[in-house]
Amino acid sequence: MKLKHTLAAIGMIAFGASSAFAGTLDDVKARGMLKCGINTGLIGFAFTDEKGNWKGFDVAYCQALAAAVVGDANKVEYTSLTGKTRFPALSSGEIDVLSRNTTWTFSRDVDLKFTFLGVNYYDGQGFIAPRSLGVSSVKDLDGASICIQTGTTTELNLAEYFRLNGISYEPVPIETNEEARTNYLAGRCDSYTTDASGLAASRASFDNPSDHVILPEIISKEPLGPLVRHGDDQWADIGRWVLNVLIIADEKGFTGADAVKAAESADPEINRILGLDGDYGAMLGLDKNWAARAIAANGNYGEIFEQYLGEKTDVNLARGLNAQWTQGGILYAPPFR
Repeated sequence: MKLKHTLAAIGMIAFGASSAFAGTLDDVKARGMLKCGINTGLIGFAFTDEKGNWKGFDVAYCQALAAAVVGDANKVEYTSLTGKTRFPALSSGEIDVLSRNTTWTFSRDVDLKFTFLGVNYYDGQGFIAPRSLGVSSVKDLDGASICIQTGTTTELNLAEYFRLNGISYEPVPIETNEEARTNYLAGRCDSYTTDASGLAASRASFDNPSDHVILPEIISKEPLGPLVRHGDDQWADIGRWVLNVLIIADEKGFTGADAVKAAESADPEINRILGLDGDYGAMLGLDKNWAARAIAANGNYGEIFEQYLGEKTDVNLARGLNAQWTQGGILYAPPFR
């Protein structure tokens, strides 16, 4: 009897913890607005246009999620967050989802109790330095001063990699990408390290991008993706499958314009996504057209990538690992069925 009572008590504690933030979908619907945490500013990922509207690769995910849940991609309240402030904002319920260049790690998943919804960008940590410094490798940075965002995996990776390779450095702690950009261009640090995609985005904003070289070494795995709190499986399922339908639509060549038409397709999986075969939306607590709206918001994954990060943009990133699994990359979504 004592064991049963103990197990029951543990069960009640677990239930209380897991249900603390349950009902996010109801909250978002009642509010008529999605609260999304994003970067403080990073070209390609999260930036404001000339009218002050937020745009970018990570912003587009927020808009797709809002379109799916409240029916309007514009119904998003954005909160700009640093590496230090992003997790408290999510834990406290200040935001419903975090879509901010965030690496999926064990401790964030297990200890901080966040649910990552998938990988929307496969990245790795790199380094940038002025061409005039004359370095061609990270190992040439022995004794260099390096700008590093605090509260990030890059801070830990930097210390670990340099220690393992017997390289000394002087850390220059910063909190935002803009602060890193300012300090780096002012010569207060010899190099800046962050995700390689972030380095490409930062270099695109420089007056003379060709004066700066991104060093060849990638020293870590950085699977980036959106995340929510533990304890609300329905909300996590919705966020996960919004990302997945964008990836599947890219694989199938199904565009945002196609989603607006929402016409019957010869592809059974597309018909399921569009709600023309079965009612998968009901399983999520949404209507039949949720996925069509998500794709129509900014297009499929590939369209979003090309618009904000691709080789025709200032960021100038190839799809690389983020190409579909059928095209030499590792981007892959589970079946929609």
